[in-house]
Amino acid sequence: MILESIVTTTNADGTMNVSPMGPWVENDLAEGFELRPWDTSTTFANLQQRGCGVLHVTDDVLLFAQAAIGQLGKAPNHRPAQQNESAFILSDACRWYEFEVSFVEASNPRKSIRCKTVATGRQRDFFGFNRAKHAVIEAAILATRIDFLPAGEIESQMPPLATIVSKTGGPQEVEAFAMIDQFINSGKPNSR
Repeated sequence: MILESIVTTTNADGTMNVSPMGPWVENDLAEGFELRPWDTSTTFANLQQRGCGVLHVTDDVLLFAQAAIGQLGKAPNHRPAQQNESAFILSDACRWYEFEVSFVEASNPRKSIRCKTVATGRQRDFFGFNRAKHAVIEAAILATRIDFLPAGEIESQMPPLATIVSKTGGPQEVEAFAMIDQFINSGKPNSR
């Protein structure tokens, strides 16, 4: 199963990279998981260089949207990870899974990275996803694919998602969706 999450990795200059990513999870995140970043992504470069990061489970769809389109502004509140203090745990995530890279299959443009969970934590209850939160996640995924999906395919999927957000969303979902919609309409490719 693919679980939509946020992954933090450490850039070459020691700053935090925040990226939405859907790891493949076979049983339990605590047992490990597989990340599949593109070879051109910052996340892949950071994992090659440092070999560790933190995967976060969160219901903060505004963070998903901002990270997906590269508009975080300032870094979210965070603290050092437990096993590797150069990695970052987001303060507002529901759960986190610190990991180390155990294997990289690098023969394809989309890499397969096996990750071993080395520490876990729970910080707050998961609020849950209503239909608007799901719609924002779907729109964020579309935004990360504007450099290779046909524009017409993306444009046809946005109006039904907008309807869901307008009917069932709160201020955070409305703001996140508007941000994504503006980004998609600008046609900027993304390399997160």
